[in-house]
Amino acid sequence: MLRLSELKLPLDHPPEALPAAIATRLGVPPSDVISWSVWKRAHDARRKSAILKVYIVDVEVRDEAALLARFKDDVHVQPAPDVAYRPVAVAPKDQRLRPVVIGAGPCGLFAGLILAEMGFKPIILDRGKVVRERTKDTWELWRKSKLHPESNVQFGEGGAGTFSDGKLYSQIKDPRFLARKVLTEFVAAGAPEEILTEAHPHIGTFRLVTMVEAMREKIEALGGEYRFEHRVVDVELDNGKLRGVHLHTGEFLEADHVVFAIGHSSRDTFQTLYDRGVHIEAKPFSIGFRIEHPQSWIDRALFGPCAGHPDLGAAAYSLSHHCSNGRTVYSFCMCPGGTVVAATSEPGRVVTNGMSQYSRNERNANSGFVVGISPEDYPSDHPLAGIELQRDLETRAYQAGGGDYFAPGQLVGDFLAGRPSTALGEVVPSYRPGVRPTDLAPLMPDYVIAAMREALPVFGRKIPRYDDAQAVLTGVETRSSSPIRMTRGADFQSLNVRGLFPAGEGAGYAGGILSAAVDGIKVAEAVARSMIGQTAT
Repeated sequence: MLRLSELKLPLDHPPEALPAAIATRLGVPPSDVISWSVWKRAHDARRKSAILKVYIVDVEVRDEAALLARFKDDVHVQPAPDVAYRPVAVAPKDQRLRPVVIGAGPCGLFAGLILAEMGFKPIILDRGKVVRERTKDTWELWRKSKLHPESNVQFGEGGAGTFSDGKLYSQIKDPRFLARKVLTEFVAAGAPEEILTEAHPHIGTFRLVTMVEAMREKIEALGGEYRFEHRVVDVELDNGKLRGVHLHTGEFLEADHVVFAIGHSSRDTFQTLYDRGVHIEAKPFSIGFRIEHPQSWIDRALFGPCAGHPDLGAAAYSLSHHCSNGRTVYSFCMCPGGTVVAATSEPGRVVTNGMSQYSRNERNANSGFVVGISPEDYPSDHPLAGIELQRDLETRAYQAGGGDYFAPGQLVGDFLAGRPSTALGEVVPSYRPGVRPTDLAPLMPDYVIAAMREALPVFGRKIPRYDDAQAVLTGVETRSSSPIRMTRGADFQSLNVRGLFPAGEGAGYAGGILSAAVDGIKVAEAVARSMIGQTAT
């Protein structure tokens, strides 16, 4: 098979145009093209009046060797790579202890799946509930201002990605095509097949719920075991080796290979691991607000006269600006046709996040509007000081919103003018339980506010009406990524605790569903190799 990339056709091209374009691009008669399939499909909207579809296709042709020789210097005509996933180990029959995976988010889910497929029968612990019960608890916060500290947007089956846009793309280096394994498993669990071919696939919250359930059933059928509402409260160490974990139930679970896929909000677990001497260091992350515009504004700005075309869907954007004070402001977790959601996991604090359904047909677009910060900005040089900063900002937001988990909000026009908002206008904020107009500037460090005020007009020149006075900012966005890293070595184990495998977003090694899932695969492979006494390659 050949892989042919950068094949461009008009937005409304007929189906027969693609095979014809393949033959033309290769300079062969159509009869020489035996078969073809789309690997990836994207859009080029740089010319709004002439938006193009851009394809990567895998093609079977007659005399492939001759074509490869002819196009040997063309990076857009190459042999199609082997993307099949192959397990790295098989569990021994005399396996004494089962591996344990802590956390049932995307990272823990795929760590558990890969271990189960290799026959290791993992035990998967999660402090939260099964996904449907967790969904009910989460809606109670949104509708009734009732927080369940162990069952919410952050904790429970599926992880934080369950209540998001369900984005399934990443910029990680992936020479082994592990992302393809993730997408293939998602399709087998009920995701639409188009996620295999779309350049920027997404699933949406409701579909993720049923997929997570299907994958749990698969893991259990392979001998894996789930234990929900089991919170790890301590670890047992012996001369730098992990011997097991203590649970809040009083149970001790003996284990010498434990994957910590605990997510970026497991602050109490970070503290426990630090207290036990596990190597942890502070890392950069980002803080800011959520910004909302009518989706129609974004569609017109990015697609022009093609806005509303069924093949384009709701427009998404990605923005970045390096400010005069040295800070970088950027859009984060953009949710087309979505909603801003309450995402706290601790009482008396407000956190925002974004979510979309598969249809992306809600009125507003939203994204994180955030500023990068580093450990030098934290209140101390303690490895957990980033958590202290997060909690301070989230408490301020709760107080500014007036309690009951209402979020503070401000019109962009008022934010730029430096005056509090007293009422909201044309853009109706989607956050529930509700938004109270106020002044957001006191909630963030001065350098963050200064950078945001500089960036808004810049983004407005890139996307008309981005800095419109009626757009709404809602605070605060503080869970963009983990503020700590549980540093690991080349064998994926903690630098100073054998048998402890930090993984995913909470450990500082991923950002988003796909990269977390891929990291889960890599860590599961490392666990398997360690358990059979094989050195990682």
